[in-house]
Amino acid sequence: MRFLPPGSIPYVAPYALFLVLVELQALLPATAPVVFPLRVIGTALLLAWYWRRGAYRELLDYRVGAGTLLDFAAGCAIAAIWVGPYLLWPSLPRGAAFDPELLGPDARALMLALRLAGFALVTPFVEELFVRSFLLRFAETYERGDYRAEPIARFGVRSFVVTVLWFTFTHAPWEWWVAFPAGIAFNLWLYARGHLTACVVAHAVANAAIWALVVFEIAPLWEFL
Repeated sequence: MRFLPPGSIPYVAPYALFLVLVELQALLPATAPVVFPLRVIGTALLLAWYWRRGAYRELLDYRVGAGTLLDFAAGCAIAAIWVGPYLLWPSLPRGAAFDPELLGPDARALMLALRLAGFALVTPFVEELFVRSFLLRFAETYERGDYRAEPIARFGVRSFVVTVLWFTFTHAPWEWWVAFPAGIAFNLWLYARGHLTACVVAHAVANAAIWALVVFEIAPLWEFL
C-alpha cells in the first residue's frame, strides 16, 4: 500500500481489522455471533503472523522483575480511572451492555473467556502497537523521515497530543471523558518505563481488572465489556 509509510502495515492492518469488525458488529448486531469470535481470533492470528515474520521488535528485551510489579500497579490505577467515576456517580451516561449469552446460555462461559482474551490480550497489543509505537513515532517524524528511526517512548508535544486524542476519540463517545485521562496515563507510563511492553502489560492488567470487577459482580458495569 503506497499511501502507507514503509513498514507500517503490521501495525495498521491488525488495528484496522479490529476496528472494522467492531463497527460491523455495532451496525449489524445480527452478525455478532460470527463477528465477535472473529474479532478476537482473527486479529490475534494476524498479529501472530506478523510477529512470526519479524515485526514488533520493540516488544523484545522486556525483563520480568520489579518493574513488572509497577506495570501491574499502573494497570490497576488506570482501571480505577476508567471505572471509578461510574461507581461514584451511577447516573453517568453509558452505552449498550455486553451480553454474555450472545452465543446462547450454554456458551456463557465460552463467551466470557473470549471476551477476556480479546479484552486483556488482543486489544492491548493491537492498540499499543498502533497508537504508542507506530502513531506516536509517525506523528513526530512524518515531515522529516522514516518513523522507524525514532526511538520508542521519546516525548514530543505533537505526538503526545495526537496519540492522546486518537486514543480518546476512537472509543465510544460516552467513554471519552475517562478515555482521555487514561490515554494520558498510558503515554506517561510509556515515557517513564521506556519500553512498549511495559505499556502493553499495564493495558492488559487494566482491562483484565475491569473484566474481573464486572464478571464477579463487584461493579455492575457490563457496558464496559
